[in-house]
Amino acid sequence: MPNARETLDSAPGRGARHPVFVLAMLLIVYTFNFVDRQIFGILAGPIKADLGLSDTQLGALGGFAFALLYSTMGLPLAWLADRRGRSPVIAASLAVWSGFTALCGLVTGFWAMFACRLGVGIGEAGGVAPSYALISDNFPAHQRARALAIYSLGIPLGSAAGIMLGGYVAAAVNWRAAFLVVGLAGLVFTPLFALLVRDPVRAPGRAASAPSMGAVIAVLARKPAFWLLAFGAASCSMMGYGLAFWLPSLMRRSFGLDLVETARFFGLLLLVGGTAGVLAGGFLADWLGSRSRAAYARVPALSFLAGVPLFLAGLNCGSASLAFWLFLLPQALVYIWLGPILTAVQHLVAAPMRATASAAFLLINNLIGVGLGALAIGTLSDWLTPTHGADALRLAIEAGLGFYLLAAVLLLFAGRTLARDWVD
Repeated sequence: MPNARETLDSAPGRGARHPVFVLAMLLIVYTFNFVDRQIFGILAGPIKADLGLSDTQLGALGGFAFALLYSTMGLPLAWLADRRGRSPVIAASLAVWSGFTALCGLVTGFWAMFACRLGVGIGEAGGVAPSYALISDNFPAHQRARALAIYSLGIPLGSAAGIMLGGYVAAAVNWRAAFLVVGLAGLVFTPLFALLVRDPVRAPGRAASAPSMGAVIAVLARKPAFWLLAFGAASCSMMGYGLAFWLPSLMRRSFGLDLVETARFFGLLLLVGGTAGVLAGGFLADWLGSRSRAAYARVPALSFLAGVPLFLAGLNCGSASLAFWLFLLPQALVYIWLGPILTAVQHLVAAPMRATASAAFLLINNLIGVGLGALAIGTLSDWLTPTHGADALRLAIEAGLGFYLLAAVLLLFAGRTLARDWVD
């Protein structure tokens, strides 16, 4: 069985680390990524009251402001990472987004918060795609789905930590202190990451001969699987990010939970359900994907189809404790997609193109999913409020579940072309 180092161009140079150590450090960075990204959801209520915002404005801050530059800056930063090194770009990005997260605690109005959320997006744009590529550099093909799934644990771990930490700090002090605490923590970790994580040594001249951004896009443009995977992921992300942003507000408005109770409810839901789903997706993809490339798309598709009715049951049960158990399984199901789809995208191009290809995927996924999910649900909630009152947000979330169904259809079609577009 080949080991991780056999997939690299040459032996690791001085300062290189064991693949498991690199993966652990990247997981910590990704956890910071989602702490800083998702803390806004639990703090939405206090921020709305303090700054006098509407649900539409909250949705814009929670999604669109962050996604605007997060999506568009990802491609040039990933191209830079392919040519100049992935680790330095990741470290610099961590410093930028952590600094802007801390600044969120100092704002006094909508536009100042909008500008800080733009800054968080710019920083986080340089973290994810280079990390995917660095993991693929360090792990062989038959282990990549598991490695990427472990890395993707940063999503439920960071989201849960952001929600629980944000809720407790906001309750004990205020929402501004919560932003300052998590932002400064990321700044403290940045020099440690920069010192300890290095890229594997590349063959001489490889960085200089890395394909241009246009060449990578031209390769992807000819592969139907890429577009179906990207838009399928974008559809599920619209609801995933929308749910992550608005479910804490729903628990307070419709189930009567206070800030700390909401943080505990949603934090545990993400921690238990999200972690189980991410890990299951990675192991299922490595197991079933060795038998059929289509499994990388079909497993997530079937998971979305199974999750929708369970979410509907939880939204309409009327009891917070029952809702937790009804939400737990679908929360796991809708996280299964991460390991399989991220691995499939890595195998649509040759190794020198991976960070740029990942950024192109994330551009579509995040501009649509992150940018529009929270905003669409918030706008629909405002539109329904005059006629449905306190039920408006719940009805808006129920309507958004249709995006999971759309994602399932797109991914089932992707499974039909994945084997043809695959690059070993």
